[in-house]
Amino acid sequence: MSRIGVLMESDYFEPEIFYYRWRFAEEGYEVDFLTRLWDQDELTFTGHEYRAPFTVRQSLEDLDLDRYAALIVPSGMVSDRLRYSDDVDVLAPAVSLLQRAFRDRGTIKGIICHGMWLAAPIPEVVRGRKVVCHNNLVGDVRNMGAEYTDQDVVIDGDLVTGRTGRHAHLFARTIIDMLKGDRR
Repeated sequence: MSRIGVLMESDYFEPEIFYYRWRFAEEGYEVDFLTRLWDQDELTFTGHEYRAPFTVRQSLEDLDLDRYAALIVPSGMVSDRLRYSDDVDVLAPAVSLLQRAFRDRGTIKGIICHGMWLAAPIPEVVRGRKVVCHNNLVGDVRNMGAEYTDQDVVIDGDLVTGRTGRHAHLFARTIIDMLKGDRR
């Protein structure tokens, strides 16, 4: 498996997403940007900082997770938008995907900054685990039962968390090291 999935939606943090596109490829990984396509062939999202367009053609629904070595939930408003569900009693497809990923200890899960919002409907996946997140979400992760750890990047088994999108370089480096077998 030399493929990494990165979830996408509007209001993404451009420096982070563009960094992943090139940095993971530089290490030999194929990077797939995944979203809920809402019965469309593609969707174009705009970034938060510069309103840069980014087109996604790959659906996260019914995704074969066995094809991926890592799944990343990025910073910004991506996770808030992806956790939307028409029926509040049914998990959004992106939340279901993350839940499935957590069932597979072989898949590295990377959640950075506000990406932790995507785990809010399924708090059991982070309960009792060491994590870091944006300072604005510390109360949220504690309410989810996670152990907030004041570091820029935190590893807890198959889960890597990062403080903010501005730490994407440290976060990506950690994931790359883990994929190459260095699981500190």
